[in-house]
Formats: sequence, structure tokens, C-alpha cells
Amino acid sequence: MRRALLAITGLAAGTTAMVVLKGSPGTSPVARDLPAVPPPVASAPAGPTPTDGAVSAAPSPAGTSASPRPGRTATRPPASRPDATTRAPSAPRTTTRPAAPTTRTVTGPVVENEYGNVQVQITLSGTRIVDVVALELPEKTAQSDQRSEQVDGRYSGTSGLVVQRQSANVDTVSGATATSTSYKQSLQAAIDRAN
Repeated sequence: MRRALLAITGLAAGTTAMVVLKGSPGTSPVARDLPAVPPPVASAPAGPTPTDGAVSAAPSPAGTSASPRPGRTATRPPASRPDATTRAPSAPRTTTRPAAPTTRTVTGPVVENEYGNVQVQITLSGTRIVDVVALELPEKTAQSDQRSEQVDGRYSGTSGLVVQRQSANVDTVSGATATSTSYKQSLQAAIDRAN
């Protein structure tokens, strides 16, 4: 009889705890998440406790539950936990990529010398020279054409001396001093216009 009574009491306490923890069928999730008002604490009746196996059939006050741990309510709001830390929501992460450098071309003036005209155009990515093109070089004679090819091959292009040094301060091509000087003058003027 005593075992049956304890089994029934345990089953009733477990069922009550499950109903309280899960919430009643009509309770919305929003209502379950609201902080619960703690129930008033009732003092224990003064007098002897039943020892003959009788169980008190008095109903518990509304809002309380049979909790496996005394002193804890079944539904405590998360913010009331002593070890909980409150963090402010962080702003959404935004990644900003640096803007791609703009590519632009700048043309230097035509510089004349005794063999013909020289004009240079530079291509910049941001402030960096990435390409150099000779728009005009002396080609009057076979000899001036050959010297112009030497100057163009040494200074121009994406891997020429101008791109490597990023300036007009390049060595003069031997045997093509006039064309080299005119090239550097037009180049320097283009660099100055770019800045």
C-alpha cells in the first residue's frame, strides 16, 4: 500500500512538472517567455507532519509546481540567471573592399629634335605607371628608325625601364642621345600632368 501510494505520488509529481515546464496547451510561446511573477511563499503549518504514510491532499497554490529542486521555479526567465551575461546586439558586419584604382592615360607633348618628333603616352593605375607607349618616334632614315627602336624597346611597355623605375630618370640609350632626351622630356611632362 505504501509503495503504491509513493508510486502514484511520484507519477503525479512528474506529470505536474512536465505540464508546468511544457506549458498549458492554450499558452502561446510569447506568454511562456514572459517573466513569471514569483508566487507568494506560504509558511509551513505549525504542527506535526504525518508519519503514518498519509499524503496531504491539499492543492498547491496556483503558479507553483513540484520542482525536482526545491527553491527553484520551473520557468525562470533567462535574464534572471545569476551567471547570464547580457550582450548588446552587435551591428551587422559589413566588409568594405578598397576601391579598385582607376586606370587612366596621360599623353605628353610632342618634343622635336634634329631627327624628328617624339611623343610619349603613359597609363596609370592609381598613381603607379603600368604602361608606356611611344606614340611618335623619328623614322626619317633607316638609322633614325633603328635608334628609335632601341629607345622604344628599352623604355616602353609594361616591363620597360620607365615602369620599373616609376620615373623619367632613366639611362640614356647609347648612340640615340637626341631621341632618348626627347623621349624623357615628353615622358616627364606626361608624369607632371598626371600629378
